[in-house]
Formats: sequence, C-alpha cells, structure tokens
Amino acid sequence: MKITKHAHACVELAEPGGGVLIDPGAFTPNAAELIARATAVLITHEHFDHVDAEALEAALSTRSDLAVWGPEAAVGRWREQYPDQVTAVRHGDRFTANGLEVSVHGEVHALIHPDLPQVANVGYLIGGSVYHPGDAYHVPRVPVPTLLVPTSGPWTKVGDAVDWVRAVKPDRLVQIHEIMLSPVGQQSMARFLGPDMLGSVPLTLVPVGESLDV
Repeated sequence: MKITKHAHACVELAEPGGGVLIDPGAFTPNAAELIARATAVLITHEHFDHVDAEALEAALSTRSDLAVWGPEAAVGRWREQYPDQVTAVRHGDRFTANGLEVSVHGEVHALIHPDLPQVANVGYLIGGSVYHPGDAYHVPRVPVPTLLVPTSGPWTKVGDAVDWVRAVKPDRLVQIHEIMLSPVGQQSMARFLGPDMLGSVPLTLVPVGESLDV
C-alpha cells in the first residue's frame, strides 16, 4: 500500500485496486483539490481540521461517484440529501471503500479538557495494513502493521502517545497531525517515540506531498 502524506491529518492510501482519502480538513491547503479527485473519503470526526465541510459539500453536489463515510456527527448533515453517497459509521463496522476493506475502531475524541465536550471519533484500519486514529489513543484489538501517529494538538501528550504505541505494537510508525510542531519539535517527538528513548520502532517523518510504500 502507498501512503501519500498531505498537510496535518490528511493522507491518501492506495493499492492497485483502489484508494481512499482520509481527513481532508481546513489545515490541508489543497483539501478541495484532493476531494475533487477522490472517489472515497473517510472522516474520523467533525473538527474543522479533519473535514473541510464546504469543499466536501461542493463535491457531493456535483459528483455522484463520490462516497463519504464518517461518524454521524460529522456526516449526518449530508445523509438525507445524499443517501446513496454518505454513510454514518461506528465502532465495529466494516465496509469496502473504493476497493479497500475498512474496519472502524473507537468511539470518542481524546480528552482536551473536562470543560470541553468529547465529540465522536472513529479510527480506520484500511486494508488490514494502515490505521488512522483520528484524534484518539484508542487501541484496536487487531494487528496494526502501520500506525499513523498524531504528534501535535491540544489533546496530545508524549507519555500517552508512548503508552498507546506500546499497546498497539505496530511494525511501523508514520507521523501525522504535526502542523503545530516546528521541525525541531517533530524531531523531538520522533526521538521520544523511537528506539533512542521510549519506543522500539522509529517514527517516520514523511514530508507533505511525498509518499512511501508499506
């Protein structure tokens, strides 16, 4: 499977038989362009940095071949108007998106502060190979060969991230959700999470717009 890293939490996953776009949000400058050429879009939760609602609605209104999945809170606004294109999902669901098998894991966004509500958040294991967690440290009860690791945000914490990676036990780590970190901060997180300090698997930092095969 090929992973193409876009800004912040947005990634594209592709195999010869198909591909999906995950979390094209407002912190991804080319989100509208990415959505315009995608046929399958997965949304982990409703926060604006994970879904560019205006761009997604524009694409749904003009393209009957576009399919979108996400928790009800994130995609419910479009389900009535586009019932054949938009599907609400929850923990335990399985479906096929543009040729790729997807399983859904987790239910709630990580805690930012007790005074802020925790919205619905799901993670996706795509093709049994790559897990995108959205904004949560949920541990899927299935093998995860490649784990996409959020490294910055108001809810992230080094200690929790380390414990989460240890619990998931992936073969490979790839950074996402990094927009709030400088290059020095990203390298620092990679060191904390990697074999030099608290982890056993190196964290791969993929530049925006570049790809790697897993």
